[in-house]
Amino acid sequence: MEILIIIVCFASLLLLNVPIAVCIGMAALVSIFAIGDLPTTYLVAQRMANGIASFPLLAIPFFVLSGVLMGEGGMARRLVDFASAVMGRLPGGLAYVNTLTCMLFGAIAGSAAAAVSSVGGFMLPEMERKNYGRGFSVAVTTTSATTGLLIPPSNVMIVYAVVAGNVSVAALFMAGVLPGILIGLLIMGSSFFYLSRRNLSPETNAASFKRIATTFLSALPSLLLIIIVLGGIFGGVFSATEASAVAVAYALLLTMVFYREISTKQLPDIILRAAKMTSVVMLLIGASQAMSWSLTYLQVPQTVSQAMLAISDNPIVILLIINVMLLIVGVFMDMTPAILIFAPIFLPVMQHIGVDPVHFGVIMIANLCIGLCTPPVGACLFIGCSVGNTTLASVFRPLLPIFGAMVVGLLIITYVPEISLWLPRLMGL
Repeated sequence: MEILIIIVCFASLLLLNVPIAVCIGMAALVSIFAIGDLPTTYLVAQRMANGIASFPLLAIPFFVLSGVLMGEGGMARRLVDFASAVMGRLPGGLAYVNTLTCMLFGAIAGSAAAAVSSVGGFMLPEMERKNYGRGFSVAVTTTSATTGLLIPPSNVMIVYAVVAGNVSVAALFMAGVLPGILIGLLIMGSSFFYLSRRNLSPETNAASFKRIATTFLSALPSLLLIIIVLGGIFGGVFSATEASAVAVAYALLLTMVFYREISTKQLPDIILRAAKMTSVVMLLIGASQAMSWSLTYLQVPQTVSQAMLAISDNPIVILLIINVMLLIVGVFMDMTPAILIFAPIFLPVMQHIGVDPVHFGVIMIANLCIGLCTPPVGACLFIGCSVGNTTLASVFRPLLPIFGAMVVGLLIITYVPEISLWLPRLMGL
């Protein structure tokens, strides 16, 4: 009965367009009240407070702030120039330039939404001018931006590490590198087949060695952020949380002193925007921790685990079922609340069939990245349509082959665990 109350309360509020964090918090409050003999409001408040009182979560506001600084500081334009110099020789090269730039910027900024808005602002008008088609251009930008959530640093990986418990953030960071690159290459491959009948010529300004070197040197300070953050973590200089503060300091130095594209007058607005974004994430985490306590008290993870294992104890079948379920969840729910709610439910099943929690984290993030590009909740899709000034209908058809490529990548990541685990093991994590 309590589980039914959770589902009905959550679904009803979601249908009424209530903010997702409030939906989760209210469902937790009502479910704990329905259990009876428990101090309801006290428990919810306590679990929400304890849920965000975590040292690794301190990384989120810093990475969010560094991402906003980079989005405003001219880094996207320099990455576009570098990617264009490298990939522009190829027929249909702007599609590959777009994908590579979104991968680089998404990884540096740690935000798919920032990659769509920043890179899309430069690339979409240029691709429209070169007759790539507005719908295809938005589809490529939207899907490519999600690869930055797999390539470190990534806020959602920090959230998963906190929820999963005893999972190294550094191991997750390294585990996402190869899967993120794989998804990016598959998006390029699907773009190649889509554009093969368009008879597009190479870009006229593509690249001499001198131009490649010049654009690389211009983009190098931005690219160094990944090396500084990951090198510091794996070199034992600082933790992942401390690395986020280093990222902010470096982003400030780069955008205000080196590039000189942000002034001190702009800082208060930038900090305010980062604070608003952080507050949304933290409220989600706190409410979800209250919900997780309620689900654990009601033994929902154990019930789900028993139900799945009753269907089959074959890891291939179980992983397929979970992937299908997460794909459905991703259509209707944003990534962060989906991880917060479903990671604790599915982890016992994964542990039972011998799937590494780090590997499952990569599977879950890769899966939910697809949901960021699907209506009705897909934030990246709506941002892309807004930036590209187009409709969902025009984007949907060119989006389908790219979806297919992303699903193929998800299946490869799921059933070839070494793609995720090779680098962490190589680094001894």
